[in-house]
Amino acid sequence: MSSIQLARITLLVAVLALALAPSARGLTLLRDPDIEHALGRLAKPVLKAANLNPGGVDILVIDDDSVNAFVVDRHNIFLHFGLIMKMRTADMLQSVIAHEAAHITNGHLIRRPINLGNARTAAGIGAVLGAAAAAVAGSGEAAIGFALGAQTAAIRRFFAHTRSEEFAADQSGVRYLASAGADPQAAVEVLDIFRGQEALPDAYQDPYARTHPLGRDRYRVVKRLADAYGDSLQKKDDSDYWFQRAKAKLSAFKRPPKWTLSRAGETGYEDIKHMREAVAWHLRSNPENAIKSIDMAIALKPEDPYFLELKGQILMESGRFGEAVDAYGQATGLAPRNALILGEYGSALLARGETEKALEYLMKANERDSRSPKVMRELASAHAKMGNMGMAALATAERYALLGLRKDASIHAKRAVDLLPEGSTGWNRAQDVLYSINLVEN
Repeated sequence: MSSIQLARITLLVAVLALALAPSARGLTLLRDPDIEHALGRLAKPVLKAANLNPGGVDILVIDDDSVNAFVVDRHNIFLHFGLIMKMRTADMLQSVIAHEAAHITNGHLIRRPINLGNARTAAGIGAVLGAAAAAVAGSGEAAIGFALGAQTAAIRRFFAHTRSEEFAADQSGVRYLASAGADPQAAVEVLDIFRGQEALPDAYQDPYARTHPLGRDRYRVVKRLADAYGDSLQKKDDSDYWFQRAKAKLSAFKRPPKWTLSRAGETGYEDIKHMREAVAWHLRSNPENAIKSIDMAIALKPEDPYFLELKGQILMESGRFGEAVDAYGQATGLAPRNALILGEYGSALLARGETEKALEYLMKANERDSRSPKVMRELASAHAKMGNMGMAALATAERYALLGLRKDASIHAKRAVDLLPEGSTGWNRAQDVLYSINLVEN
């Protein structure tokens, strides 16, 4: 075995150990079909400019209010919701996406052993999120480092980019912005947020500053690159709408309802205003006003599956399962390939007692996207009700693996191995979970 191979295996073990260690605070994904669709639309022109297939790169939101963004493979760009809320314009958020896309296209992921596509599996995403939490840890890093020694430093190096990589990504990212018709000055505005943080102790820096080396030279270079494009911008597209929509829904669920209701119309888009009001009324446990508001949004955009999905959520969480099935059914008809909507429809069917049909949709959802703990929980419940205890154990094991809960994942994976036919797809998936755990323990 070569020294390079040995180093990669050692670092991968460190990643998994840190991701699954009980002392490490993990991160979780914030899955919402509307937000992910909006971010995908926002990212599309930038990804195309980077010669990346927009359909092959997911923009995923980390449920954390700190400011950070990162990539670990060619298929996923992770944005903390705190970063999205910090961006003032669509161009600024596109600038962050362009920069992360540049890390992909410039080959900066080659040295990363986790760049194997496993961030699309439950165990893989659990490892990534656990490692990412440790990589950007501030004061909590000491406790994690005490338990895992030099592995913590290895994880920090794994996620951190070198200065040369940052300069290269800046140059490419500004070019992608201009090609996409966005304002290259947005890259300067993003760096403005973090100016001076390199002088602060790690514990007081934003995670973005800890994993993306800053400095005066970098700021000056980006400013010079952006100025070189002058006013030669293409015609703007609908990026502002999708930026406002993603940010508005995030803020509606994260901010107090009173705050949202007082600012519902600030985006200037009437449908977004009604959507924000619907969320606020729902959080105030006022389903009638919530339904009235979302119906107004639907009236403006009757072919929009994501407003119908929100209506289904409001009805579902209000205990009106039959009506929720109808709303989710309409949303599924308009977006038949959206895994999160398929999963929500399956959950509503399960709540209404249509277990066999629910299982069909939950399985479709999980096959398309195996990164939703909620879908996995409902899938386990549906399998159990149908008497498929082996598959129920597998879904539970993968859910715990996704959440970084090693002991629970191991218990249910072993049960799945005992109950499922040896060599079957489910049996092999259970073995994959156990393999990831054994990699750490042995």
